[in-house]
Amino acid sequence: FCVLAKCASNEPRRLLAASIGCGIPSDKDLYGYLSEHHAYGQTEKEAGDYAEDLAAAMLASTLGIEFDEDKSWDEKKEFYRISDKIVRTTNVTQSCIAKTGWSTVVAAAVFLF
Repeated sequence: FCVLAKCASNEPRRLLAASIGCGIPSDKDLYGYLSEHHAYGQTEKEAGDYAEDLAAAMLASTLGIEFDEDKSWDEKKEFYRISDKIVRTTNVTQSCIAKTGWSTVVAAAVFLF
């Protein structure tokens, strides 16, 4: 199994991004959450940050907790605090500026059994 993000274009000089965000709760007994995001016109950092925000928001939703990424983010410590639960996030992102012909970016989280 995998979570896959793909973005493609044949328009020269178009900015492409594909990202997988991961929300990891500090409590090892809880499940984390993966998000998929693909976009045109976003840099690698913008797409990665969005995917992380999305993963944290979806994780909060599964826990039945209200979530506001601006209020929950601890800039200094670089983690989310969601209803007294600490959630770390990370992302895998690829971006490119399309060349002549087709260009494609892919990001994936692959589950190994």
